[in-house]
Amino acid sequence: MADKIPYKTYLTEEEMPTQWYNVRADMKQKPAPLLNPGTGKPMTAEELSGVFCEELVKQELDNDTPYIDIPREIQDFYRMYRPSPLVRAYCLEKALDTPAKIYYKFEGNNTSGSHKLNSAIAQAYYAKKQGLKGVTTETGAGQWGTALSMACAYLGLDCKVYMVKVSYEQKPFRREVMRTYGAEVTPSPSDTTEVGRKILAEHPGTTGSLGCAISEAVEVAVSTEGYRYVLGSVLNQVLLHQSIIGLETHAAFKKIGVKPDVIIGCAGGGSNLGGLIAPFMGEKLRGEADYRIIAVEPASCPSFTRGKYAYDFCDTGKVCPLAKMYTLGSGFIPSANHAGGLRYHGMSSTLSELYDQKLMEAVSVEQTSVFAAAQQFARVEGILPAPESSHAIRVAINEALRCKQTGEEETILFGLTGTGYFDMVAYQKFNDGTMTDYIPTDEELEKSFATLPKIG
Repeated sequence: MADKIPYKTYLTEEEMPTQWYNVRADMKQKPAPLLNPGTGKPMTAEELSGVFCEELVKQELDNDTPYIDIPREIQDFYRMYRPSPLVRAYCLEKALDTPAKIYYKFEGNNTSGSHKLNSAIAQAYYAKKQGLKGVTTETGAGQWGTALSMACAYLGLDCKVYMVKVSYEQKPFRREVMRTYGAEVTPSPSDTTEVGRKILAEHPGTTGSLGCAISEAVEVAVSTEGYRYVLGSVLNQVLLHQSIIGLETHAAFKKIGVKPDVIIGCAGGGSNLGGLIAPFMGEKLRGEADYRIIAVEPASCPSFTRGKYAYDFCDTGKVCPLAKMYTLGSGFIPSANHAGGLRYHGMSSTLSELYDQKLMEAVSVEQTSVFAAAQQFARVEGILPAPESSHAIRVAINEALRCKQTGEEETILFGLTGTGYFDMVAYQKFNDGTMTDYIPTDEELEKSFATLPKIG
């Protein structure tokens, strides 16, 4: 290695962050507040505590505290699989014949196979500390459900998971990991809840969506004594917990004396992207450094690139608070693509505000091109990436090829959120040549936009 940069850079346990970073503290224009759909007024801590754990409500509403201590118990759990490596993709650089330097932060070194465990253990910890019996949640591709089931098993909590029906059928092994860890897994929409039955009546044969699954999980949480609802993305509290990714990455770059020029992350609800970019965006907001930040989403569910910046329900059943975000409409049911974790109709309010301020970019990519990039990466870097992560890989490759054309020696960072070893149905369809691309029409989106609530 001519430039002496190692393949993998690890922090020591002593160098691991002991605080999460709250990017909202450095935002001059704060994210818009959650609204009560009945009154149109900002949700209070008291109202939110009926759905979420009390400590998590405090984190959700805190726009001003830049650093929040990570409880010792969570730090100890993190040490089972953290710090995660910052990897120099030498083999991919060589295959692309690019002058660019490519790095990725790999979050797949745990049984859940993804970054989701970073927030799952935090949310389960606060539920346990509050004395609750259990939690409910939704899951798309199943990585969040897997992570939460692991965290709940570790802490002795009950875990009820509503899994988007198409993923429940496409990814049976991830479902079985959840059950192995003691979770109760139900395909959504289901006939076990009032909102599920309503959605099934309105959309017979639907493959489901994260918005549907959220509605069911919330209904069960608020109607069951000793339970609260927890969410794997979108919320401010989740981005806070996931900032451990970016903080480690920032420290690792500092350790090797490198600064990234371009930072790329896949974007569904925003947990991975928000976590990866947090400290870098903080520097950008404070005027200390500049970075080009790119959010990558599927062309089949293009919240950023084709959505409206408006208040909308966070769920299909319209039982959750209203959030101002880039959205396709809470009733939008995306095609049954294989990036289950990127099939949410909206985007984090924090990331939406940053995008609206033009502090970051967004692009959408089609499914077949994503899997072509995943295959190329797997063949040279030795890791089979998750479909979600492969969206970031697609654009990282595109950026590296741009550098090849221009001769620029830029440093590119992307988030490898997890592994794809439970996503082999998707890889099979790609290898068989039966995978297709679906892009919603303007007419379909306009129909969905028409249902946005007239509020805010």
